[in-house]
Amino acid sequence: MRTLILGAVVIGLSGLVLGQSSEPPLDDERLSIHTLVREDIFAGWRTNNMERLERGERNLDLLLEKRPGQRADLLAWKGGVALFRSVLAHEDGRSQDFQASYDQALQLFEESRSVNRESIGAASVIGGSYALFADRLPQEFRDSAWQASYAGYQILYRQQADILEKMPLHMRGELLAGLTQSALRTGRTEAYADYLEQIVEKLPNTAYARMAKRWQENPEAARTENMSCKTCHAPGRLSTRLAALDSK
Repeated sequence: MRTLILGAVVIGLSGLVLGQSSEPPLDDERLSIHTLVREDIFAGWRTNNMERLERGERNLDLLLEKRPGQRADLLAWKGGVALFRSVLAHEDGRSQDFQASYDQALQLFEESRSVNRESIGAASVIGGSYALFADRLPQEFRDSAWQASYAGYQILYRQQADILEKMPLHMRGELLAGLTQSALRTGRTEAYADYLEQIVEKLPNTAYARMAKRWQENPEAARTENMSCKTCHAPGRLSTRLAALDSK
């Protein structure tokens, strides 16, 4: 079950989501909360579709009532939305709105950790959200953001290291990419070099390995490039998942 949850979240955190515009069936308990909300939230994050983002936010609040046992993961998603809003405010020059949204993101992430610090789902969302948006924050907030991203990926790695080679390519790649980039951004040079080598060795002939080799040969490139989101899933995963469940 934990592996399936990680797959649902990490795949969502690295795909360009364009499909699935119908209302997610929140009462269908066969679907994880990640499957229910990620497409709307990513439509906002990756294509600036604010209508879809707002629907995702509303559904997060409804799911907090319907599935209180998954509070840690839901709060992490809410924190990711607040982080995105802080980035938009910063880029628009709205400093007060930035600070309000950024403070809200920090509060929601901390509340998520206080509920379940070892949650794979929450760690995926928190680590991945910071990986997406840390470099778009004001300079003085980036170090702490990347530290939080690294901590989230470390939780995943501790719980998945023994089965890493059995995981699908996308899951292995995105986990190692997150570890690599967050290690680099936080000054963990030995860990960075180790993760980079793991990508080259364990993910040969992939977009991850090609970028890892380029970073090894040209360290300056790593300072401006992003290794995440190198294998994206097809749009409409919610519809696909529902169809698969209904066919059983």
